[in-house]
Amino acid sequence: MEMPEVRFGEAVRVWARVAALSFGGPAGQIAVMHRILVDEKKWISENRFLHALNYCMLLPGPEAHQLSVYIGWLLNGTRGGLVAGGLFMLPGVLAILALSILYALVGNTDVVSAIFLGLKAAVLAVVLQAVFRIGRRVLNGAFPAAIAALAFIGSAFFGLAFPLVVLIAGLAGALAIRPEPAVLAAADGARRPAPSRSLGILALGLTIWFLPLLVVLLFLGRDHVFMEIGLFFSQMAVVSFGGAYAVLSYVAQVAVDSYGWLTAGEMLDGLALAETTPGPLILVVQFVAFMGALRGGGPLDPMVAAVIGGLLASWVTFVPSFLWIFLGAPYVEALRGNRMLSGALAGVTAAVVGVILNLAFWFALRTWFAERRSLQGYGIEFDMPILSSLDPVALALSLFAMMGLFLTRLGMLPVLGLAALASLLLHMAGVAG
Repeated sequence: MEMPEVRFGEAVRVWARVAALSFGGPAGQIAVMHRILVDEKKWISENRFLHALNYCMLLPGPEAHQLSVYIGWLLNGTRGGLVAGGLFMLPGVLAILALSILYALVGNTDVVSAIFLGLKAAVLAVVLQAVFRIGRRVLNGAFPAAIAALAFIGSAFFGLAFPLVVLIAGLAGALAIRPEPAVLAAADGARRPAPSRSLGILALGLTIWFLPLLVVLLFLGRDHVFMEIGLFFSQMAVVSFGGAYAVLSYVAQVAVDSYGWLTAGEMLDGLALAETTPGPLILVVQFVAFMGALRGGGPLDPMVAAVIGGLLASWVTFVPSFLWIFLGAPYVEALRGNRMLSGALAGVTAAVVGVILNLAFWFALRTWFAERRSLQGYGIEFDMPILSSLDPVALALSLFAMMGLFLTRLGMLPVLGLAALASLLLHMAGVAG
């Protein structure tokens, strides 16, 4: 099927519609794009859509955002990719910014705390649902199941960094499937762009990516929190395979334990905010950076520093996604049918299931238990919950949310809203603190 001629103005309107409906995390966002672009508009075929999605899954960063850039590029060239990707993230960026400011101003009140207790408890159910959805699709044998289990054990109990888990899983997947020479030859024979074009895009993309950091270095110095934010989330943009859920456990651990930008409870609040807004879930990094800059952005006004820090985190998170697509899209045909890359992807996606399960585990420990005891030795790094510190209200709210998602099959937004309302009512009745 040839790509149809799509007027740019019409494409802009459609991408604005996609952006307005992009709730529900990557699965929901990809489903919205498929329904509108494949079923309704018929701008792209099913096979072409899936091929683009598979390519985006090979890349670090938010695959739903990259898919919008890729399809926008297919339909209308570079300007199409810029508009599609920009509109896809813009509503979420603005929503998270507004909610972060509101949180910083009133987030310590009892009523707001009660609402966020319900949201945090429900987020656990949302993350577990992601584990089941992805696991049902990719854990189709003993080999991927073993990778997922080892990824969970390594990240949860031995402190293995997410990039290392991804690397090991990808290598294991690539080696487990022996590519056929004919398949590799066909892939290698695909038409490729001139190296000069790729070098030009790479140079321009890297300049746009790191220009804000150069400005920070010149005017505020290497040790300013803006540099920490820019460098850390630039690193995340390079190693964040498997989507937001997979990388958030690593982001949470570093932001909370190493940098001290925010507390574990605030990290959960940020995830709850990101779950309730349109756009990629990875926008939670904007909230994380907002809170970090709010407390360490001197000599700037704290709120000004927070806004700049949050937007900087989003900049270095999403600019690389445009770069990966514009740089690699012409090479996509070379990936078609490559079984070694398919094996690597299978290994990474299997490991992602284990890493997401670790994210749910990490959040559960900090939502359900007020106190934990660190256990270290023989390579093990684990926070053992103190059972007497269990919060029964938080546990009950999580179970309530799980029933809504798994049994009654309510949507994510209704479950989050009902959990927040239930927590608020319990607080008003004097049951919850």
